[in-house]
Amino acid sequence: MTVFYKYGFAFLWIAYCVYYWIKSLDVKASKQTESMPSRLIRAIAILSAIALLAIQNMPLGPLDRRITSYTKTCFWTGFVLAAAGLLFSVWARLHLGSNWSRAVTIKQDHELITSGPYAFVRHPIYTGLLTGFIGSALALNKWRGIVAVILVFIVLWYKLRLEEKWMRSRFGGAYESYSKQVAVLFPYLL
Repeated sequence: MTVFYKYGFAFLWIAYCVYYWIKSLDVKASKQTESMPSRLIRAIAILSAIALLAIQNMPLGPLDRRITSYTKTCFWTGFVLAAAGLLFSVWARLHLGSNWSRAVTIKQDHELITSGPYAFVRHPIYTGLLTGFIGSALALNKWRGIVAVILVFIVLWYKLRLEEKWMRSRFGGAYESYSKQVAVLFPYLL
């Protein structure tokens, strides 16, 4: 069981990243893409959040303190939450198909997807990813996990605001109507 505690999250996140990399090979061509500096800033922030969660022996002073006493329940709750979030993100990615992209883009023949996980939230990939980070931070149970989640939230919030603008521009009233019916990230919350 000690091996699982040490490598379970690494396996979960690596499997998730490999899946996304494989699926990124089959997407539509882009008509419009966000700027490289915007993508670079987001990548640096996400990599920083990953480092905060993954590098256990990184001395960070007060950020390395535990939030509460550590328990197996905390670990397992975090693991289940992370796995559920990443699976929700995978479901959304499957449903989005070739319309997906790493950067904010408008694809050639871009389609407005409103079914599957998109019937619950407008940005289910971000919902799943953020939930994965929240679960990872909960299992870690250190203040640096909170900082990692805040970083990821800020980055995803910026990205989704840009996506919202572009989707409204591309799909007009259809997207406006959809956005009035479906929450951005979490039903009944946000």
